[in-house]
Amino acid sequence: MSQGSSVAVVGSGLGGLASACVAAARGHRVTVYDKNDWMGGKAAVLHEGGFRFDMGPTILTVPRVLERIFAEAGRSVHDYMDLRRLDPQWRCFFDDGSRIDLIEDVDAMAATMDRFAPGQGIGDGYKRFIAISEHLHGVSERFFFWKAVQDLFDTIDLRANMNPGTLRDVLSLRMHATVASTIRGKVKDARLAQMLDHFVQYVGSSPYGAPAVLCAIAHMQTAEGVWYPMGGTRAVAEGLMRLATELGATLKPADEVLGLDIADGQLRGLRTRDGTSAYDAVISNMDSVRTYRELVGGEVGKAYEKKNFEPACSGVVLYLGLNKRYDHLAHHDFVFSRDPEEEFDFIYRKGEPAPDPTAYLAAPSSTDPSVAPEGGEALYVLVHTPYLRPHHDWSKMFPAYRRTILEKLKRTGGMPDIEERIVVERHLTPQDIHDRYKVLNGAIYGLASHGRMMGAFKPGNRSREVRGLYLAGGAAHPGPGMPMVMMSGWIAADALDQDLRGSREPELRKSA
Repeated sequence: MSQGSSVAVVGSGLGGLASACVAAARGHRVTVYDKNDWMGGKAAVLHEGGFRFDMGPTILTVPRVLERIFAEAGRSVHDYMDLRRLDPQWRCFFDDGSRIDLIEDVDAMAATMDRFAPGQGIGDGYKRFIAISEHLHGVSERFFFWKAVQDLFDTIDLRANMNPGTLRDVLSLRMHATVASTIRGKVKDARLAQMLDHFVQYVGSSPYGAPAVLCAIAHMQTAEGVWYPMGGTRAVAEGLMRLATELGATLKPADEVLGLDIADGQLRGLRTRDGTSAYDAVISNMDSVRTYRELVGGEVGKAYEKKNFEPACSGVVLYLGLNKRYDHLAHHDFVFSRDPEEEFDFIYRKGEPAPDPTAYLAAPSSTDPSVAPEGGEALYVLVHTPYLRPHHDWSKMFPAYRRTILEKLKRTGGMPDIEERIVVERHLTPQDIHDRYKVLNGAIYGLASHGRMMGAFKPGNRSREVRGLYLAGGAAHPGPGMPMVMMSGWIAADALDQDLRGSREPELRKSA
């Protein structure tokens, strides 16, 4: 096949939109389908009572991913969105009443840590942790990022790359260690270790189960910053939609894909309620497990389900329109649990909501006054919960857990009068997330990154089971989090482009 082939994208989350932009920039005819009547997936927006809330992701890091996507079309991302760098990156509130800001500059942060917990050498330990993180980030760039990956055999060409340098890189991935053990080996203060644990919450996994290579996230953030797109995360989705349409892509909201047309292991097209449409290739931004189960189906779908992928965590989100802002909050805040081991044990092992959870807050009015009426705040509150279990009935569980969350904000977050300030309130539960976004068991972040050897690996972007099928999104390589999801879209489109140009003949493998 040649350039100019017809490509369908199933799902218009940030990964799907990124893939549509890249495929269209490479000259393919692109159509994007979404079951919802809006485009952008979780990067949706809620308007009510003069308040504007980002409904999904709120922290943007690694802006060079966006820059690379727009560069595919010879454009600058800065002509499509206004990105503002935030420092401090987070403000942290601990159960003992102490507070600390996570700031971008590593030396300044180390000095702040030494003042926060004097006499323990914490600052030097933090610098050593960041050095490890920087190395792991470099290894990730060489072997994991910007390429279609499913397992170790995809990351390393054993015949070409088995040299001493590659072996050193593989050994340095610290496959014996977890995120939590790596952090605590360098930073002894329990509160500061808990703060650093939460880099891995970008991927919805426990630091006690996630592989140490994910410590790379810390350097990605300190080196490249935390950014806010004016207008909220929704501005990222809208910028990608604008680019895609300028490049000729067709966007089709409220048009659900019901299945794929496959013959002899080769994709032929897809089915909607209006019938079957022929396509040369499909990129699915739908959850990878649900893609195989619901869109591919048959023996391939059944075999894929047997792989027993573990969903990442889910969450409860409160959207609180306040008639008065809290001046002690930064743009991004963490109100930490009293005991991280207890918290993660409940969420990831017991499968029940934590009795004393960590709450992430976005209070964007200080950066973007347009989110709320003058003097007010559009407060976003996210508490991680287990993915859906069969006995979870969030219609019954939510009222009591809402009370738990608000009591946490009053006690640890310094907001004793929060209920009196609420004038608008909406929420999402794990069941709502499951129903809205076609994710696996309500998981916000796709698949969990647990397991010291293979926890960093996700389903590959180039299907081994169906020629012409590609995967993007948080449940595909390289995983969840805004930059990684958009990178997955670039990778899926790049792999598709290589295959359709004939520069690579994809190998069809039987599902293991």
